[in-house]
Amino acid sequence: MDGLEAVEIMRDDDELKSIPIIFLTARSDEKTEVEGLDKGGDDYITKPISTTKLISRIKAVMRRFDETHESVNKIDVHDIEIDKDRYIVTRGEEEFQLPRKEFELLFYLASRKGKVMDRQTLLNKVWGDNIYVVDRTVDVHVRKIREKLGDHYIETVKGVGYRFKE
Repeated sequence: MDGLEAVEIMRDDDELKSIPIIFLTARSDEKTEVEGLDKGGDDYITKPISTTKLISRIKAVMRRFDETHESVNKIDVHDIEIDKDRYIVTRGEEEFQLPRKEFELLFYLASRKGKVMDRQTLLNKVWGDNIYVVDRTVDVHVRKIREKLGDHYIETVKGVGYRFKE
């Protein structure tokens, strides 16, 4: 199958439809490019292209993807609701008010349920690029979240990082 068929299948699949898709192709005609974008492609890049420019275009698509992911303010996952507007985690009738970084870490992981996130990525996304803390800071915050909510939400992937269980 070609890329146009693949993008149609991916956009119809509930598990794959939110994944960013970038066409990298030798086909440079305008009709095919428009068709690829109309069917759900996030970018259309024709070869040849320099590695630097390709990486820059991929980063741009990923920034847009991250921004759309962050626009969600409430996540219902498993038996908890994570409300970013009120900074409250609710399980049944019980409400948990986590400290800011614990809450943001939980929200970030839950919004990427099933995806393994390494410590450095978590530090950059939750604490920011210009904050200098050690990667074990993530471990401490995960431990505190587990103490409050239980250890059945966040899974440790040894040698890699953490993932919110599916």
